[in-house]
Amino acid sequence: MDKDKSRIRFEKLLRDTGRENIDYVLEDLDNWGFFEAPASSQGHGAFAGGLLEHSLNVYDAAMDARKSMIELRPDLEPDLDVDSIAIAALLHDVCKADFYRLVKKKRRNEVGQYEEFEQYEIHDENFPVGHGEKSVILLLQSGLDLKDDEIYAIRWHMGPWNLSRDDEKFYRQAGRATPLQPLIHAADTLASAIIERPGKKM
Repeated sequence: MDKDKSRIRFEKLLRDTGRENIDYVLEDLDNWGFFEAPASSQGHGAFAGGLLEHSLNVYDAAMDARKSMIELRPDLEPDLDVDSIAIAALLHDVCKADFYRLVKKKRRNEVGQYEEFEQYEIHDENFPVGHGEKSVILLLQSGLDLKDDEIYAIRWHMGPWNLSRDDEKFYRQAGRATPLQPLIHAADTLASAIIERPGKKM
């Protein structure tokens, strides 16, 4: 991945939405370390710049899914606005910008000697308010005027994992309220579990 080209594309996609205050959001993302952050500690995108790559993968998966869904259900086109997809897909994981730290650890190598290696660790003490809701809060604090369906999509992009009974109810209500929410959840799953799956890339 060419990080410079990816960043230029990421910023252009967000600016193309014409959303007010997007430059403030981009400035905050830069200050928070978004463009150098990993997407996870040891799983998908566990490298510097992995979060940027993952965000673009989610966007691409969401746009491909949108095209397929509209072919099946043309009536849903107004509810799957391309600008809202860009906002929700590219910014769903803003919460990870100041979330991981690179630490040095030791492990035994193949001949039994200890060697030092670097690994990301989660540090969520800076703003402990959860995952999707943290992204929503940070974006609102940056001055981004999110639409309701964008809030639902970002807040519930992880889908039904580790939900309390109330959370499960709200998650299902959000999915009934807008198709953007399940679209972003599906795209996030496709990106992290398939597109970013370890192996040979063509």
